[in-house]
Amino acid sequence: MLPFARVAILGLGLIGSSIARAVRQSMPTVHLSGYDADPAVRARAVELDLVDELTDTPGAAVMDADFVILCVPVGAMGAVAASIAADLPADAIVSDVGSSKAGVAKALAEALPGIAIVPAHPVAGTENSGPDAGFASLFNGRWCILTPAGDADPAAVMRVSTFWERIGARVDIMDAAHHDLVLAVTSHLPHLIAYTIVGTASDLEEVTQHEVIKYSAGGFRDFTRIAASDPTMWRDVFLANKGAVLEMLQRFSEDLTALQRAIRWGDGDALFDLFTRTRAIRRSIIEQGQDDARPDFGRVHD
Repeated sequence: MLPFARVAILGLGLIGSSIARAVRQSMPTVHLSGYDADPAVRARAVELDLVDELTDTPGAAVMDADFVILCVPVGAMGAVAASIAADLPADAIVSDVGSSKAGVAKALAEALPGIAIVPAHPVAGTENSGPDAGFASLFNGRWCILTPAGDADPAAVMRVSTFWERIGARVDIMDAAHHDLVLAVTSHLPHLIAYTIVGTASDLEEVTQHEVIKYSAGGFRDFTRIAASDPTMWRDVFLANKGAVLEMLQRFSEDLTALQRAIRWGDGDALFDLFTRTRAIRRSIIEQGQDDARPDFGRVHD
């Protein structure tokens, strides 16, 4: 039995278009409606046949939906939710795909009183954006974290969980504040570091941009992949989750100072111990299927 019959996707970028493609593949009888604030994206979504019904307003997209997924930057969640409040069926379930959860949950609850809300975060993506960047297998084997409120309807949580499982994800349930702390470590801080390193390289006067590009080894090259992620989305994530991000950034700064001290004083044992521990983390990630152990991250070279 399908968890939902009529799904509305608001925002048809990488994640939204991937959800649409995955639903088409795994639940072909589900009716899909969609909306994007960008007219060019809407036009492209029609060309790609992403949804059954592409609307000119968000309210029209949700009018008959039993499940609504907000695939917009976290800073826009409240405004988008408010824009559909008058047209949303009373028994619809609303969710999202934002990378920070406590602020989003508050914004959705305030904009949609009385509506069942089950916030979600599929921990999947690429550095690309837009409707052409999506693909149906994006969520296969990846985690989707649900962060329902303590008083959320268990049946609604189960339906959202089943939806994500049907499109290939593994589902975990977590408190929103804890989610934001965990993701500050595993996602937000790494992105912040990547943006900083790539920005530093581009600002160096002694090293030309041509040299930075020409001699980029694997480490810097992979930082540039992360730093190429959607700037609007990540701006909003850092501002929405600033408490947890600042806490992790302070911890990182302290650890970086300790590493700096070990290098300055020639403490090889401290460096070796750190690198041994971090290597074990990498192996655990591969063992749990969260990355590819093949050389060069499984990249195919022509």
